[in-house]
Amino acid sequence: QVQLAESGGGLVQPGGSLRLSCSVSGNIFSFYVMGWYRQAPGKPREWVANIASGGTPNYADSVKGRFTMSRDNAKKTVYLDMNSLKPEDTAVYYCTADHLGRRSWGQGTQVTVSS
Repeated sequence: QVQLAESGGGLVQPGGSLRLSCSVSGNIFSFYVMGWYRQAPGKPREWVANIASGGTPNYADSVKGRFTMSRDNAKKTVYLDMNSLKPEDTAVYYCTADHLGRRSWGQGTQVTVSS
């Protein structure tokens, strides 16, 4: 059972930045395709970004150019650097790990962009 723990959420003003982190349990982190999703109030969950081990990140159009996803296999951690944040980025952000057709989810971390 893979366990994921997100951190780094909070309240930030429009135009500000935040870094989310997701630490992963287990010994085969390097095999996981890692992802970030988010869910805003009253809206369906949406994909934000993902990255395979040794691969380049992929981004949703809504965050491209503002968000950067990275991974540190030695620390078994992925990051989501969020810049130029907008009120519409307000959501609960979830980390995911995909391996052999199974997806594990973290508990989520709240990001609120408001003045």
